[in-house]
Formats: sequence, C-alpha cells, structure tokens
Amino acid sequence: MSTTNQLPPKPGQLRVLHVEDNQLDAELVARALRQGGFDVSAVVVQDEGEFTQQLRSCRPEVILADYNLPHWKGMEALEVLRREGLDIPLILVSGALGDMTAVECIKRGATDYVLKDGLARLPEAIRRALQEERLRRVRRQVEEDLARKVDELARSNADLEQFAYVASHDLQEPLRMVANYTQLLAERYRGKLDDQADKYIHYAVDGAQRMQTLIQDLLAYSRVGRPEIELKPTKCDDIVSSAVKNLHAAVGESGAVVTFSSLPTVMANSSQLQQVFQNLIGNAIKFRGANTPQIQVDAEEKEGKWVFSVTDNGIGIPPEHVGAVFTVFKRLHTRQEYPGNGIGLSICKRVIERHGGRISVTSNASGGSTFVFTIPAGTQAQEGRFSNDEHNSRCVVGG
Repeated sequence: MSTTNQLPPKPGQLRVLHVEDNQLDAELVARALRQGGFDVSAVVVQDEGEFTQQLRSCRPEVILADYNLPHWKGMEALEVLRREGLDIPLILVSGALGDMTAVECIKRGATDYVLKDGLARLPEAIRRALQEERLRRVRRQVEEDLARKVDELARSNADLEQFAYVASHDLQEPLRMVANYTQLLAERYRGKLDDQADKYIHYAVDGAQRMQTLIQDLLAYSRVGRPEIELKPTKCDDIVSSAVKNLHAAVGESGAVVTFSSLPTVMANSSQLQQVFQNLIGNAIKFRGANTPQIQVDAEEKEGKWVFSVTDNGIGIPPEHVGAVFTVFKRLHTRQEYPGNGIGLSICKRVIERHGGRISVTSNASGGSTFVFTIPAGTQAQEGRFSNDEHNSRCVVGG
C-alpha cells in the first residue's frame, strides 16, 4: 500500500484518501485492507488544504478519516465533498467514538464508522460503501435519463400540438374552396351529365365535407393541449344543463331523458368541462339501443376528488375495446352505422387529464356503459358541495 501520491494508481487498485495524522495507525489500516483482499493505492493527508488538493488531483473511490485531528476534524471532509459536488463514501476510522456521536455522524452524511481496535471489519465496510455508491450512481443516471426523456417528450408533444394546430388552421381555407366548388358543381350539373358523373361528384362533395369535419375535430383536439388553461369555480349543474341544451336536436329526435341532481362546484375551465359532458351525453344518445335513451349524471366526493359518472342504457362497448375508445380517431363502428371521426372521447381524456384527473369506462354485457372521471376537490368544490346539498334538487331533461 503506497502512502504517497507520486505515482498514479495501477488498474484495479482501490484509490483511498486517508485523513490521518498517526503514521502507525495508517500502516495498521493498510495491513487490515491487504488482509481483507484489497490492492490499494492510498494517500495520507492531515489537513483541509492537503485533502482538497489530493481530492482534485486524483479522485479517490473511498475516504477514510479519523474523527479528531490536531488541526482538523474528519467530519469536516464532508463539507469539502459537498463544496466540490462529489459523492464519495466517507468512513470514519477512529480510536473512540460514542454511540451518540456515531449516530450523529451518520445523520450528517458519513457512510459508516469503524473503531481502530476493530479494523478487521473495515474491508467489509468499504465493500458495502462502494456497492451503495454504485447503486446511487446508477439510480442518478436512470433519473437523469428519465428526466431528459420526459423533457424531450414534452418538447416533442408541444411541437406536434403546434404543428397540428397550424396545419389544421392553414388547411381550412383551401379545403373550404374545394368544398364550396364541388358543392356548386353538384348543384349546377346534377342530372345534366351521366349517372357515373353524378356519382363522382357525390364522392367529391362527401369527401370534402368529411375532411372539413375531420380538420375541425383536429383543431378542437389540438386546442385542448395549448397553453395553460384558466380554472374558475364552475357549477356543474349549470354546465350539464348547457350541454343538454346544445344537444337539443338529438334529445328531441331520440326522446332521451337526462337526469342529474346536486352536482358540485369544482375548479375547472367551464367551456372544456362542458365539452366533456356534451361529448359523453351526446355519445350516449348516438350509440343508443332499441329503448329510449336514459342517461344519469352523478357525482360523489372520495379521497379529495370529485368522482363523476355518466351512465346510459345504450349498446355498450365490447370488453376487448374498452381500453381503446379514448384513442384519437379510434372507431368501433363504420360511418354508415354511426357518424363521427372517433375524436370526442380523446378530447374528453385530454381535458380531464389537464384538470389533474382520470377517465375510464365500464360496460355491461347486457348493454349500457358508465363513464367515470375525476376532478380534484378544493376549497371551492367543498363550498359548492354544501350549497348544492341544501337544495338536493333533481333535474330531468328531455323525454
């Protein structure tokens, strides 16, 4: 074991920086390490200046430090390590160290302590300290890699959202021209050409209209992810009523009955939350079965969250597709069966997640589905709960 710093350590040697003022004690530590199976390159220092110099010139893998030195304390080496931004195990090797002092040193950052009359334990303490340091290093690397990937993903998502918004916005004008002129072509020349020409014109008009709807849906989806949304106290009774009014035609045509009572006041973006209710209620009407649509909206507070449910008696969702319905542009039926682009539930998911909640769906084998989503409860939500409970009113719309 070398106690100078004239030669660099050989490959495979353990680099040790030993803070010790007693040469005999340093030699005893060296012998204990050799007996413990280590090939060591060590430098012995006695004060902060030497310690800092050696720390910078040849970074050690482990630091051994006597607790008390004439002009320095071994624990002060921890301050130097923090100042240098280094994570190197420090093991106290002292002639006497009471239990209370030892515990305090561990709390302050020492890795371990070994008494000089028990040096046989030192090799194992070093092995354990090196293993812990390796684990910390791997964990830090994993955390840094994860943080970097999260940042990259956030930037990528932001770029994609911006691209979707700009592309959709810029596509609207030329597509509007295509749609208008194909419709004009259909009106002016319908019946004046052969049947095949009328069919081609119909395909062009239908395609342009569907593309317009698709772009508008894409714009709506991209707007949900744009900069910070403003949250305000929002009365859910009011926004559900507004959502049902917006669906007046569908409610009247289907005879749907929408029931809700004593919904809370939550901190939310009212227009986006209304869009969620409108999409869920609208889907319940669209995907109805043979019976008149019956739609129930409920809410209850659980573990600091408001849990909303929208239950219907419609055609239900096959179990194997329950997890896919929130995927953008995912359709379970053809356009001939049910209109739409399969983006409404994706918007619901995005809105709820931006509000700090989650959304899911369950479906009964006999038909009917229940969509459940959460909104964090806060002071305003609590106040809304109390005011709503005072009325315990029940609202039925449609029928």
